[in-house]
Amino acid sequence: MDFFELLKALILGFVEGMTEFAPVSSTGHLIIVDDMWLKSQEFLGKYPANTFKIVIQLGSILAVVVVFWKRLFSLVGLYKIDGKKMNNRFNLMHVIIGMLPAVVIGFALKDYIDDNLFGVKTVIYALVAGAILMIAADKLGPKKPWVNSLDEINYRQAFVVGLVQCLSLWPGFSRSGATISGGVLFGMNHRTAADFTFIMAVPIMIGASLVSVLKNWEHMSMDYLSFYVVGFVSAFVFALISIRFFLKLISKVKLMPFAIYRLILAAILAIIVFT
Repeated sequence: MDFFELLKALILGFVEGMTEFAPVSSTGHLIIVDDMWLKSQEFLGKYPANTFKIVIQLGSILAVVVVFWKRLFSLVGLYKIDGKKMNNRFNLMHVIIGMLPAVVIGFALKDYIDDNLFGVKTVIYALVAGAILMIAADKLGPKKPWVNSLDEINYRQAFVVGLVQCLSLWPGFSRSGATISGGVLFGMNHRTAADFTFIMAVPIMIGASLVSVLKNWEHMSMDYLSFYVVGFVSAFVFALISIRFFLKLISKVKLMPFAIYRLILAAILAIIVFT
């Protein structure tokens, strides 16, 4: 791998890390940056390029584990969180219930999504649709949320957020945009919805990543190791920065600025693609 190819890995890791957990869609941004500019498939090949996108996603997941390690470890009994005992204390069942709809529908529609929804045009539509949902959440969500911490989330709310998360199977829609919006619409404040989104993303993304890696294992090659390592480290570092910044920002600005960004990006892409 020469310097410029490793620079491309660094850039793609940056894009993944900065956008994976912001409600703007990392998949959409990777499709835009890679398909329209960097074109990693031209020098990696189709399957190694797809595997690379999974590898850098694992870098982003590791960043979530670093930020939320206490909560994540507590879910499997490896850490005890001090505080007031609650009958509905946040536990592993909340995560499982929240994951279930997307896992079931994702497996059912995986081939259709892979064959029909990965492209710049479909990303444009998803950016707009996701922005509309985010605006609706800010405008229609309760003015005084009644769920202000993870430990106040009940199983019904976890399931509803999981249903809304299914929209993120459409590349460009955004997992965090969908789940935060769903949480806000059903009584969570923005920070609680974001915390639940990030924690729930860990097992979902690890599972999806492992499935993809195993599927493409025969196409893995040591020739691409340096490319993968640079992308992985880049995604981890920038995701760590992005998550910490986003969690401080979301309670103040809510979802509207991100929705506006999505609409502007969609308009620019529409001009490029459709004219």
